[in-house]
Amino acid sequence: MSTTTLERTDQPAAEARPSFWSRLWQNDAPGYLFLLPWFIGFFGLTIGPIITSLYLSFTDFDLLTSPEWIGAQNYIRMFTNDPKFWASMRVTMFFVIFSVPLKLAFALAVAMLLNRGMKGLPLYRALFYLPSLLGASVAIAILWRQIFARDGLVNDFLAIFGIEGPSWISNPQYSLWTLIVLSIWQFGSPMIIFLAGLRQIPQDMYEAASLDGASKWRQFYKITLPLLTPVVFFNAIIQTIEAFKSFTPAFIISGGTGNPINSTLFYTLYLYQEAFGFFRMGYASALAWVLLALVGLFTAFSFLTSKYWVHYDD
Repeated sequence: MSTTTLERTDQPAAEARPSFWSRLWQNDAPGYLFLLPWFIGFFGLTIGPIITSLYLSFTDFDLLTSPEWIGAQNYIRMFTNDPKFWASMRVTMFFVIFSVPLKLAFALAVAMLLNRGMKGLPLYRALFYLPSLLGASVAIAILWRQIFARDGLVNDFLAIFGIEGPSWISNPQYSLWTLIVLSIWQFGSPMIIFLAGLRQIPQDMYEAASLDGASKWRQFYKITLPLLTPVVFFNAIIQTIEAFKSFTPAFIISGGTGNPINSTLFYTLYLYQEAFGFFRMGYASALAWVLLALVGLFTAFSFLTSKYWVHYDD
């Protein structure tokens, strides 16, 4: 009798206790409701297309008919029977190897100049940052094409000294370098970050080094550069990823073809041609995943090797 009474007494209490999911929903429901637009965008516009792209990379798909599963044929063709793939890879790697270090070096030099306490620093900082905002636009690419044309501003300047310049855009020896110069011109973003890093270096270190007779170059090599390596590492990662993704300048300057002689055929431009020029969407998806893997490998390698040259406060 007592057991039955106890069971009857405990049972309503057990039923009244809310479950874990009920308590979670009651406590966090407002937060999830506010996050709902982000969840819809993340799963509908990010995760969904990524998974779809991975599936399409194993198919033959032309946007007009249903995808046909062909396994790894797109990847096999890419690495064994596609000269344009390797040409675009060479152009992109050349662009990354030269544009990123030159841009970072130029950005660091300007940042050190601005860090000397010159008047009107906010104005100069804004002016130097402006190319980073405009450099990837179509208008700047068109302007760049006109500047480096045979009758452009560069050749007009060389004519003052009696030098007849070539058509920099249509000459395969110089065409890619014009894009590298354009990339270097967009130094504003890393320059701002370098300037912020330079402001964090204690000035008493330079004063102590000056008292010990260290030259400006030795101070830069022994103080500035080691303490700035975390900022260099961050800028190198960001600018390299941006260089791999560069598309608009090459598309506008080359007319979307990558000419002359594929000298400006960036990887992203070739991907665009396959996807929207020839409607080989399956093959373009495979190209996109190879690019993702390449950027991921570079980033992983950079983080693995950073412990040998990046110096933090500890």
